[in-house]
Amino acid sequence: MKLFKASTLVLASALLLASTALAASKGSLNISEPVNVSGTQLAPGSYSVHWEGAGPNVELKIMRGKQVVASAPARLVELSNSANNDAAVFKSNGDGSRSLSEIRFYGKKQALAIGSESADSGNSTK
Repeated sequence: MKLFKASTLVLASALLLASTALAASKGSLNISEPVNVSGTQLAPGSYSVHWEGAGPNVELKIMRGKQVVASAPARLVELSNSANNDAAVFKSNGDGSRSLSEIRFYGKKQALAIGSESADSGNSTK
């Protein structure tokens, strides 16, 4: 009987973790200046972000309304602390343009690193 209860508890915990991971597969992104994402320039504005995959490697889709305006491979990375706000992290390119390198979400200890960028690079803006 104890074995049955233990396996039920393990299964329930696994389902809870899986549902939490699925619930965290979308967020919002606000940018205040033009930024490149995988070769596509995004205009300033509000976007929704969706990602698919079990992680750490996922496929990121940036949407305006129901239209996908950019997509890129990304990685779910662990942050040392929960993010204090939603934030976009940029890197400066040699030609003066900026590329999106990371998206952080308020209250979450995971962020999305776009391309080969790490969680500690770039400058954060709201």
